[in-house]
Amino acid sequence: MPLPSHSRSVVEEPATRSVTRRVLSVLDVFAGERGWLTLSDISRRTGMPLTTTHRLVGELVSWGALERSHNGRYQIGLHLWAVAALAPRGLELREVAIPFLEDLSETTGRQQVRLAVLDGMDAVLVERIRARGAGSAREPTGGRSPAHATGDGLVLLAFAAVAVQERYLAGHQPGAGLRRALAEVRRTGFAMSDQIVSVGAPVRDATGEVIAAVSIVVGPHGPRPSTLGPAVVVTGRTISRALSRRAEGG
Repeated sequence: MPLPSHSRSVVEEPATRSVTRRVLSVLDVFAGERGWLTLSDISRRTGMPLTTTHRLVGELVSWGALERSHNGRYQIGLHLWAVAALAPRGLELREVAIPFLEDLSETTGRQQVRLAVLDGMDAVLVERIRARGAGSAREPTGGRSPAHATGDGLVLLAFAAVAVQERYLAGHQPGAGLRRALAEVRRTGFAMSDQIVSVGAPVRDATGEVIAAVSIVVGPHGPRPSTLGPAVVVTGRTISRALSRRAEGG
């Protein structure tokens, strides 16, 4: 079961949450974060009293789930990162996909290339090849974005279960325009996003189910997005075939 996002973490009153839920809510405030958070930041975002937050954070530091800096700020710890890196969906997918993502970036002028999966209502970044000349990455691995905001997210949403689509459409307006966009993605096999200018295509497992999406984020001086669809689709299919071969032991 995916962890609740920040926006849902304070729906329940802290007193009614189990210890496990409280611990998970502490970890969840770091989802998509690159910087360090203070104890007050964590307390405010979880909705828990400072004393409770202090106790739970201390236990997480002792286990290695969090790390504490010399100035009293916190970030995700190496031990938790090492455990999370073993997740089969992310690990195997990244291992198989990275060479093809690098090839796609090179053949399109070193544009930024992304690999994402759907988690709840968000597209979660699994891997990224940065664009040529790009500075520090703005979005960390594990970062989340609304599914309709990126090319890979649109692909993931278009091929998600009908119930998932309807729940998403109910919460995002205008629903009719997004519904038409998703139908177009299913028809053409790729997506173009105007919010973050990008082109995405599906990645399928051995059964044909869409389990991820690959996309190119086009820079201000990059090629026209409309010309990138075929290359992104081919990369998605190539990764899919490689995943199928691995599943068959090839």
